[in-house]
Amino acid sequence: MDSKRPRGLPRRRLAPQHADPGLQPERTVMSWGRTGLATSVVALLLIRWYPSVGPVVFVPVAVAIVGAGLIQVSQRRRYRVQAAGIHYEKVVADFWAVVWMTVMAVSIAGLGVIGVWVF
Repeated sequence: MDSKRPRGLPRRRLAPQHADPGLQPERTVMSWGRTGLATSVVALLLIRWYPSVGPVVFVPVAVAIVGAGLIQVSQRRRYRVQAAGIHYEKVVADFWAVVWMTVMAVSIAGLGVIGVWVF
Protein backbone atom coordinates (compact mmCIF):
# COMPACT_ATOMS: atom_id res chain seq x y z
CA MET A 1 0.00 0.00 0.00
CA ASP A 2 1.21 3.49 -0.82
CA SER A 3 2.03 5.23 2.46
CA LYS A 4 1.81 8.74 0.93
CA ARG A 5 -1.72 8.25 -0.35
CA PRO A 6 -4.52 8.83 2.17
CA ARG A 7 -6.74 5.83 2.76
CA GLY A 8 -9.85 5.66 0.61
CA LEU A 9 -8.51 7.71 -2.28
CA PRO A 10 -8.19 5.89 -5.61
CA ARG A 11 -4.80 5.43 -7.19
CA ARG A 12 -4.23 7.82 -10.04
CA ARG A 13 -1.53 7.96 -12.62
CA LEU A 14 0.26 11.22 -11.89
CA ALA A 15 2.65 13.10 -14.08
CA PRO A 16 6.25 13.02 -12.90
CA GLN A 17 7.42 16.14 -11.16
CA HIS A 18 9.46 18.45 -13.33
CA ALA A 19 11.89 21.19 -12.43
CA ASP A 20 11.00 23.57 -15.26
CA PRO A 21 11.13 27.11 -13.87
CA GLY A 22 9.09 28.37 -16.84
CA LEU A 23 6.26 25.88 -16.16
CA GLN A 24 6.08 24.88 -19.83
CA PRO A 25 3.53 22.04 -19.39
CA GLU A 26 1.18 24.37 -17.55
CA ARG A 27 1.49 27.07 -20.22
CA THR A 28 0.91 24.52 -22.98
CA VAL A 29 -2.22 23.15 -21.32
CA MET A 30 -3.51 26.68 -20.74
CA SER A 31 -2.96 27.64 -24.39
CA TRP A 32 -4.83 24.54 -25.59
CA GLY A 33 -7.60 25.40 -23.14
CA ARG A 34 -7.85 28.88 -24.66
CA THR A 35 -7.94 27.29 -28.11
CA GLY A 36 -10.86 25.09 -27.04
CA LEU A 37 -12.66 28.11 -25.60
CA ALA A 38 -12.11 30.13 -28.79
CA THR A 39 -13.44 27.22 -30.85
CA SER A 40 -16.58 27.14 -28.70
CA VAL A 41 -17.03 30.88 -29.26
CA VAL A 42 -16.71 30.32 -33.01
CA ALA A 43 -19.48 27.72 -32.78
CA LEU A 44 -21.74 30.17 -30.94
CA LEU A 45 -21.02 32.89 -33.50
CA LEU A 46 -21.86 30.53 -36.34
CA ILE A 47 -25.31 29.94 -34.84
CA ARG A 48 -26.09 33.58 -35.65
CA TRP A 49 -26.11 32.56 -39.33
CA TYR A 50 -29.16 30.33 -38.79
CA PRO A 51 -31.80 32.88 -39.91
CA SER A 52 -30.05 33.52 -43.24
CA VAL A 53 -28.47 30.14 -43.97
CA GLY A 54 -30.81 27.67 -42.31
CA PRO A 55 -30.12 24.35 -40.61
CA VAL A 56 -27.00 23.68 -42.69
CA VAL A 57 -25.15 26.02 -40.32
CA PHE A 58 -25.26 23.32 -37.66
CA VAL A 59 -22.73 21.20 -39.59
CA PRO A 60 -19.76 23.56 -38.92
CA VAL A 61 -21.17 24.22 -35.45
CA ALA A 62 -21.07 20.48 -34.71
CA VAL A 63 -17.49 20.24 -36.03
CA ALA A 64 -16.46 23.15 -33.78
CA ILE A 65 -18.20 21.76 -30.68
CA VAL A 66 -16.74 18.27 -31.18
CA GLY A 67 -13.28 19.76 -31.75
CA ALA A 68 -13.50 21.93 -28.64
CA GLY A 69 -14.67 18.94 -26.62
CA LEU A 70 -11.80 16.78 -27.84
CA ILE A 71 -9.32 19.51 -26.95
CA GLN A 72 -10.68 19.66 -23.40
CA VAL A 73 -10.80 15.87 -23.01
CA SER A 74 -7.16 15.48 -24.09
CA GLN A 75 -5.81 18.06 -21.63
CA ARG A 76 -4.85 15.63 -18.87
CA ARG A 77 -2.96 13.34 -21.27
CA ARG A 78 -1.24 16.33 -22.86
CA TYR A 79 -0.05 17.57 -19.46
CA ARG A 80 1.29 14.13 -18.48
CA VAL A 81 3.21 13.83 -21.74
CA GLN A 82 4.72 17.32 -21.43
CA ALA A 83 5.68 16.90 -17.76
CA ALA A 84 7.23 13.49 -18.44
CA GLY A 85 9.12 14.91 -21.42
CA ILE A 86 10.62 17.66 -19.29
CA HIS A 87 11.36 15.25 -16.45
CA TYR A 88 13.24 12.87 -18.79
CA GLU A 89 14.66 15.77 -20.85
CA LYS A 90 13.06 14.58 -24.07
CA VAL A 91 10.07 16.68 -25.13
CA VAL A 92 8.46 15.80 -28.43
CA ALA A 93 6.16 18.22 -30.23
CA ASP A 94 2.53 17.10 -30.43
CA PHE A 95 2.48 17.01 -34.24
CA TRP A 96 -0.88 15.27 -34.60
CA ALA A 97 -2.69 17.69 -32.29
CA VAL A 98 -1.59 20.56 -34.52
CA VAL A 99 -2.53 18.66 -37.68
CA TRP A 100 -6.03 17.86 -36.38
CA MET A 101 -6.50 21.42 -35.14
CA THR A 102 -5.61 22.68 -38.62
CA VAL A 103 -7.99 20.18 -40.24
CA MET A 104 -10.74 21.29 -37.88
CA ALA A 105 -10.18 25.01 -38.56
CA VAL A 106 -10.12 24.51 -42.33
CA SER A 107 -13.23 22.30 -42.13
CA ILE A 108 -15.16 24.89 -40.12
CA ALA A 109 -14.16 27.65 -42.54
CA GLY A 110 -14.87 25.54 -45.63
CA LEU A 111 -18.23 24.33 -44.37
CA GLY A 112 -19.16 27.89 -43.41
CA VAL A 113 -18.30 29.21 -46.88
CA ILE A 114 -20.19 26.36 -48.53
CA GLY A 115 -23.18 27.02 -46.28
CA VAL A 116 -23.25 30.72 -47.18
CA TRP A 117 -22.66 30.35 -50.93
CA VAL A 118 -24.65 27.21 -51.71
CA PHE A 119 -27.63 27.49 -49.39
